Formats: sequence, C-alpha cells, structure tokens
Amino acid sequence: MADKSGILTEEEIERIRREAWKAIAPLRPASSFTLDWGKRTKAGRALPAPYLVYFLLVELLRFPFAGRGEKIAWSIAVEFDGKLASVEHRKLGLGIFSPATAEDEAVAEHIVKAVDKGVRAAEAFFAHLAAEAVKHSQLNVTNNSGWLFNRYEYLRDEFREKMRIAESRKGEVEVEEEKNASGSTVSILYSYPAVALAQEARWIGIAAIEAFFGWTEHVLIHIGILEGKIRTGEDVAKLAADEWSEKVKVVLSLGDRESKKLYDELLAVRRQIRNYMAHGAFGKQGEAFQFHSKAGAVPVLLMESSSASRFGMLGHPEFDEAAAIALAEAFIEHLWSAERAPARLYVQEAALPVILTFATDGTYQDAMASVEDMERFIRGLTYEMDTAVNMDW
Repeated sequence: MADKSGILTEEEIERIRREAWKAIAPLRPASSFTLDWGKRTKAGRALPAPYLVYFLLVELLRFPFAGRGEKIAWSIAVEFDGKLASVEHRKLGLGIFSPATAEDEAVAEHIVKAVDKGVRAAEAFFAHLAAEAVKHSQLNVTNNSGWLFNRYEYLRDEFREKMRIAESRKGEVEVEEEKNASGSTVSILYSYPAVALAQEARWIGIAAIEAFFGWTEHVLIHIGILEGKIRTGEDVAKLAADEWSEKVKVVLSLGDRESKKLYDELLAVRRQIRNYMAHGAFGKQGEAFQFHSKAGAVPVLLMESSSASRFGMLGHPEFDEAAAIALAEAFIEHLWSAERAPARLYVQEAALPVILTFATDGTYQDAMASVEDMERFIRGLTYEMDTAVNMDW
C-alpha cells in the first residue's frame, strides 16, 4: 500500500507489474523486429493516451523500444499470438502500425484491448509516477491565463455595452394594450426597457467579477513561480488550495501603499460576491430574513463563518458591479507594472506553461531581469517547444 504521498515501494511495484503482465497477455515484446511498414491501422486510434501506453509498456513492463527518429518520438515492437506490429508515437499521434490488412486490423483491435486492460491494472503505478514527479518538481504547470482573461474581458465588455444601451433608453416607456372582441381596452401594460436592461447588465457584471477573481487565482500562481517564490509541485498544490488573499500576498508586497489599497478593496468585494452567491443570492449584503419589530421590517444577515454569530444586522456595503469592475481594471494594470512586466509576456502573451525546474535553477530569475531578456528567452523556448511538437529531432 502506498504511503500518503502516493509513492510505492519496490515490492508494491513488482506486484503491479505481475498483475499488468497477466492483464495484457498474450501481448509481449517482439522477439525480432526489422519491419518498416509505416501504415497506420484504424484500430490503433483507440489506444489510451501516449504517456499511459509508454509508462505501461516501457517503464513498468520494460518492453524494448526505439527512441527518437524523424517525426517519431518512440517505437515499441510487439507481438500478439505470433503477429507482429509496432506501437509508435508519431507527429500525427499514437498508433499501431503494420501492413494494415484486414487480418492486421483484427490483431490491432486485440492489442488495443490488451493495452486497455494493462492500463487499468497499472493505475496505482501511474499515481506513483505522478507523486514522484510532484515530489521532485519535474513539472510543467498548465497555463490557462489567456483563456481565463479572455472570458473576463468578454463579460466585462458585455456588461459595459448592456449598461450603455440601458442608459440610452432611460425614460423610454413601452405601452401594450389588451382589447376585447368589441375593440374596447381591457388593460394597459406599461414597461420600462431600461430597467430590464440594467438588470441583465448586473447579472453579466457579477459574472465578470467572478471571472476576474478566477483569472487572478490562476495567474498569481504563475507569476509567483516566475519570480522564484514558488519552486516545488507541493508549493503549487498548497497555494492552489489556499484562499485568494494568500495568493495575492505571494506576489504583491502589502507594504506598498497602492498594493495594500487595491488588496483591501478587492478583498471586500470578493467577500461580498462570495457571500452573496454562496448563500443563495438572498441579498447583496447577505440578508436572508426579515423580522417584524416596532421599527418595521428588519433585515437579518447571514454572517461569515469566522464571525462570532451566524446572524447580524451590520454587513458589508452593497457592492456595485461597475465600481468593482473598475477596481479590477486598476488591479490588472498594477499587477503587470514594474518588475512584473516581463511576467505578462510569458504568462499572458506567449501563454507558455511554467516549468518548475526553471524556477529552481535560476533560469526564470535571469529572464525576469527585463522585458528584453524575457523576449529573448521566450523566442528560444518557443523554438524548442515547436521542435518537440513537430518531432524534428
């Protein structure tokens, strides 16, 4: 049984290895393999992810394999009931290659089923590899900052446009008459388009604010890595689970007056938004009940979990969507200013994954020295990544 870290002992890995061999039988390494068919079977397209196949056959079961070749990352010669084939990761994807006759297609289907069974049997081994990678920080951290920021910008712009239209139709009244069969007016309905449009704008505004916080939760971790303040996979996992406030403190110095002001104001907005949405949107101040008194109907607020009482009458001021978005814009401008400007090029513009080994060996520290240094670094790294994607070895 793996410990809490998920890392297995050699004895546990050996047990999984035996189970995986049973699961893939009669699939085995080819005794000899000099064929170069190059024809992709249809069945091979159903193989699991390339890394799972590689870890199963090479890392766990120790199948011999050929390394990098032109447009090929790796190739494994296999045999199934006396029939030969190769499992290869090529530029156009993982596949099973053979002369691709009808008989070969049937064999390829059997190979896929065997590999699927082996992958299921080796699940704990894959978790072990993942745990070891995190422990030793041999990791790339996925960068979704661009996508998340584009979502915020879209909702922000939709909010502003809807508010503009609502303002332009202010004072406009639509009248709808209901008449009976004789043509006499039975009722008249008055509606005010600006009111409905403003309400729709507020809905979009709340979504925009939530999208902004979602982006910051993500991007702050990446900036922290580039600045060398986050160095290990365990650091990333811990900070990802922490509160928004802890992520901000990693990147911004709250001793700086502007940073502290933006932090305090945004923290208040975040609490208001979180409480409003988490409590079922009873009210923007958290009001969920009213009790009757000699002073009239009095709102009762659901308080934060850290409060001494669950209920109260004094809460945060009601948040305003336009003001909150203006505050978000100020934070974005401040975040990408001064020494953090190079990080914007890497995280937001180039949208590159963050490589933890570069955080520990000083590579990012050198690149963060200036915008020009980061531009040079990005060009070099992008070239290397393009070469890997194209398998131009």
